[in-house]
Amino acid sequence: MPKIAPFRGLRYNLAQVGSLSKVIAPPYDVVDGALQKELYANSPYNFIRLELTQAEGGDQDPNAVYQRAATLFRQWVRDGVMQYEPDPAIYVYHQVFDYAGRTYTRRGFMSRVRLVRFGEGNIYPHEQTHAKAKDDRLRLTRACVANMSQIFGLYPDPSNAAQNLLEAHVAGKAALEAVDHLGVTHRMWPVTDHHLIGQVANLIEDAPMFVADGHHRYETACNYRDELAAAAGGVLADDHPAQFVLSMVMSMDDPGLIVLPTHRLFHGVEEIDATELTKRLSVCFDCEPAGKGPEAAKSVWKKIEELDDQGAFGFYTSKDQQWTLVTANAKTDEQMQKFAGDRSDDWRSLGVAMLHGLIVDKLLGMDGHPKPTYVHLVQEVVDGLHGKLEGELDYPLAALVMPASVDDIRRVSLHNERMPAKSTYFYPKLLSGLVVNPLDSN
Repeated sequence: MPKIAPFRGLRYNLAQVGSLSKVIAPPYDVVDGALQKELYANSPYNFIRLELTQAEGGDQDPNAVYQRAATLFRQWVRDGVMQYEPDPAIYVYHQVFDYAGRTYTRRGFMSRVRLVRFGEGNIYPHEQTHAKAKDDRLRLTRACVANMSQIFGLYPDPSNAAQNLLEAHVAGKAALEAVDHLGVTHRMWPVTDHHLIGQVANLIEDAPMFVADGHHRYETACNYRDELAAAAGGVLADDHPAQFVLSMVMSMDDPGLIVLPTHRLFHGVEEIDATELTKRLSVCFDCEPAGKGPEAAKSVWKKIEELDDQGAFGFYTSKDQQWTLVTANAKTDEQMQKFAGDRSDDWRSLGVAMLHGLIVDKLLGMDGHPKPTYVHLVQEVVDGLHGKLEGELDYPLAALVMPASVDDIRRVSLHNERMPAKSTYFYPKLLSGLVVNPLDSN
């Protein structure tokens, strides 16, 4: 894993802003218009005003929102709303949350991580990126000269040795604490002990890092660094802040790390019934009736979880309100080889690869279908089928699909392959606004 480094982060001055819970925000890419307005209303200092600035009616320049964010950012620093950490630090970060009747604590730390391009070192992506999103983040980075939010990186550490060192250091110390709009508790402790930071760095320096979330921000950081280097005649100082990116770094073996499924609700596709679905899929999958009505999604999902197999799916056909349990068999990989023979066995065994590449696009003949509605909870699938989701779309077809595991991410990434879209959903999302990484010389 490339070098980690402490930095003098910018943090909210609670004497000025009051409750930290009022000023933090989810990552920009999960904030819709309604939530953006809610966060704006929470506080005149809410971080969403920087990371996802509202457009104004008179905006003509495409850079207007980014310049407005930069002006506000500089004003907050000038006015002491945000203040520099007195000494370079890394930041222990906990997220406490409930899922499926259990309480989890996910632990990691935030630091600078030295940038290397994907494919040129031992930092690995697992998802594709898109030019529009990278352009958006690059414009914000240029304007603010800072990483506003962190990427999320995972490294193997079966004994959690590095994190345990940090946990011992912060035990019994008061944390900065905030609760987000989903009820997740976020706690953070700055760590300035250079000897301890060095120990942590040494423990993980030879490990690979797999980007779990923030691929666009990571590639944007590389692009920004290269822009600065080009402007400086091709050489950027080795210790320049833009050689690094703000990262939340976590052991892949942390007991609080879970990956949620991303189920699909398809609209604008052909209406078929369970009989027709079975006819088309049975050439290389086993199919069996699994229940009737949207509410049966819960029992179907329970069966899929018990199977614990990437090749298990639940399909709902609205035409006859039937659920069908679909499972891979010996013929499935033969068909996957036909359309994805250039991919690794690990990639072809992913549930989402089978779902989109083989089942939906090929066997059901729905290639080119509109982007599905993605949800993470089975109850959201039920709500969507009852027409209770925002947008009130009709969904002729729904699919329950197993999430890719952390081990799947590791195996596929080491093949230098990227997973299909929406293969993983790491819950909860990391907060924005806990600490900012300045990219100037401060």
